[in-house]
Amino acid sequence: MRSTTCFFRSLLYVAVFCGLAGAASAQTYPSKPIRWVLGFPAGGTSDILERAIGIKLTEAWEQQVVIDNRAGASGIIANELASKAVPDGYTILLVSSTYANLISMGKKLPYDPEQDLVPVTQLASVPNILSMHPSLPVKTVKDLIALAKAKPGQINYGTGGTLTGPHLATELFRLMTNIDIVHVPYKGTPPAVNDLLGGRMQMMFALSPVAMPHVKAGKLRSIAVSGSKRLPELPNIPTVAETVPGYEATTWYGLMVPRGTPQPVIDKLNGEFNKVLAMQDIIARMTAAGFQAGGGSPEDFTRYMKAEVAKWSKVIKAANIPVD
Repeated sequence: MRSTTCFFRSLLYVAVFCGLAGAASAQTYPSKPIRWVLGFPAGGTSDILERAIGIKLTEAWEQQVVIDNRAGASGIIANELASKAVPDGYTILLVSSTYANLISMGKKLPYDPEQDLVPVTQLASVPNILSMHPSLPVKTVKDLIALAKAKPGQINYGTGGTLTGPHLATELFRLMTNIDIVHVPYKGTPPAVNDLLGGRMQMMFALSPVAMPHVKAGKLRSIAVSGSKRLPELPNIPTVAETVPGYEATTWYGLMVPRGTPQPVIDKLNGEFNKVLAMQDIIARMTAAGFQAGGGSPEDFTRYMKAEVAKWSKVIKAANIPVD
């Protein structure tokens, strides 16, 4: 009995010590540069978001936030890197909808997406703009559906990679309209948009921050947006749901850290990111680019991701997307 009492007393001392150590680390955190990892190339939507927020954090913390682009494999390379990092708050990870889509698919991964990383906060959500090369003879969603049905398997659509938000957004559109179009995955959104601009690919659900400048310049034809509402910056472009009732698909971004990161550090990260996301200049910049600012607690983000996994697992199954 005495040994058992001593054992639990020891555990209590350890817990108190760890709690005090975590609190102390949060008070001085960050005391050196922070590496912010993301699984997409420079110049993409996530990179634009990360750099805008990173500048504000560098100013607030007086420590450099170093952007580390680890593109490829649908974000798996970056996710694995972050999952194996020292859990001290000095490696943080930007994830997108693809992170949840990999869970939805049940794909075997070199890390456990539900155990090795923990949520901090949702950063933003963004709709896609259904964009065409001007040579494609369509001006409305109805036109696109009619053309695709007249030419099954002859229209190619690009994405920034398999299981990305735009990929599943297009598959949902394909399923709901019963059309046959061909997926061409790229290593990131920028090269996909470049091929769309060059006419080497015909259409894509392009993330609005990337597509919007080309749409406004007349280089791409936009026929719809994938969100539930029209974009303030493009008020004359209808939603897909105005033609295909019930359709909605947005891409989201969030912040995660390696499991084992001290809770006081997670709390500090959550607080600082929420402050930045509430800044009026950040909100204005994000709105102009087509983003909707996020925020909230780790628990909010966890619940949101679980709902996304449930939604898109059904689409993945119905679309017969293969598990590599």
